[in-house]
Amino acid sequence: MTLIKSISGIRGTIGGRPYENLTPLDTVIYVSAFASWLKSNFLNIQPKVVVGRDARISGPIIQSLVNQTFVACGIDVFDLGLSTTPTVEISVIELKAQAGIIITASHNPKDWNALKFIDCNGEILSSKSVVDILKIADDRDFNYVGIDYLGKVSTEQAMMERHIEKILGLSLVQSDAIQKKGFRVVLDAVNSTGGIVVPQLLEALGVEVVPLYCDPNGLFPHNPEPLKEHLSVLCQKVVEVKADFGIVVDPDVDRLAFVDETGEMFGEEYTLVSCADYVLTHSPGNTVSNLSSTKALADVTTSKGGMYFTSAVGELNVVEKMKAENAVIGGEGNGGIIYPELHYGRDALVGIALFLSLLVEKEIKVSALKASYPKYAMSKAKVALSSDMDVDELFKQIKNQYKDKNPITIDGVKIEFETAWVHLRKSNTEPIIRVYTEAHNEEAAQSLANRFVNEIKGFF
Repeated sequence: MTLIKSISGIRGTIGGRPYENLTPLDTVIYVSAFASWLKSNFLNIQPKVVVGRDARISGPIIQSLVNQTFVACGIDVFDLGLSTTPTVEISVIELKAQAGIIITASHNPKDWNALKFIDCNGEILSSKSVVDILKIADDRDFNYVGIDYLGKVSTEQAMMERHIEKILGLSLVQSDAIQKKGFRVVLDAVNSTGGIVVPQLLEALGVEVVPLYCDPNGLFPHNPEPLKEHLSVLCQKVVEVKADFGIVVDPDVDRLAFVDETGEMFGEEYTLVSCADYVLTHSPGNTVSNLSSTKALADVTTSKGGMYFTSAVGELNVVEKMKAENAVIGGEGNGGIIYPELHYGRDALVGIALFLSLLVEKEIKVSALKASYPKYAMSKAKVALSSDMDVDELFKQIKNQYKDKNPITIDGVKIEFETAWVHLRKSNTEPIIRVYTEAHNEEAAQSLANRFVNEIKGFF
């Protein structure tokens, strides 16, 4: 059982002992801390917070605790109910709220849940602010209001529709051309909120949807991380129904991956590459992705006359770098698209709309589109951690061992070889070390990953 506190919020397994898992007590503590921080930053108003959740089984329990804790702290709540992370982010702006919380553990299995904090700009809360909130939680520095000052909860049911309207209004979304094309797609929404909102978007674009796992009951039919090894049924279904391609989103709809018409993975790394290709064609400029993302984005960006930049892993870090470099698009290689024209947050819905627009503009099949991009292969391995493992010392030793390669150390250790790279980092969302590698073919990428997994295990 686990409780993880990081820039990605408060994330843990449900049940067990307080302070070791995401129990009801822990939920109240961290929401109370967030409320105290919020009130100290908005002194002259009664703050309002947007709250939404994915379809996890534990979601209603956590959301009830979140809502009523805010009420007890004198904060008003806009309750979106079942929603998505990007919808909550957009809703903070649309509803003129001061903050938001999305209750989701993203790609983690069903026994996990989390609190993701959103700031007044509809963006992931800064790391400094999260540190301040954690200190308030440690100090138990809360002050609940009297009966005359309680907050109130109001229900907002139309925000996913508003999210779709904003996407359809983007200048680069070719709605008419997409409708004329008459696409058929298979959608795997892993029985979460993508099963509600993605079909709405696709139907608005005239796309026929073959639903697969689109009942938002929280019963994930497979590991919810959108990786090849979890998507065999989707791949088979695309071929079976002769679909143009397949779509998979994670439980909170901020990650996106595609399957081509032959049932082969387009690759979550190439979600951002393809969307960037389209955006850069119409809006030349710079791009950003994190250190664990494919080099193909750099290749495509420079071919379009732009500059490519990297950041530490995490939506917050990517957004900060995008703003600093005035990037026209960015994101993460895990299928996270950030398109500032809509908002500064990972958003699978806008990724789908941009991808469809690219397909109609190029008049190309998904398999041919993938073949047109620089070819790289990636391996994504992991090593489980225990509490007695000194990860900082491990990274220090690896940095020293490969000092002739000038390792990048802004987030773990990244080592670039002549035709490949490896990135080792401690996860913000799981008790693991992630071992990502990329090379020009799968065998080389896997071999490099195995080598560093063995080096890590040898250290411990």
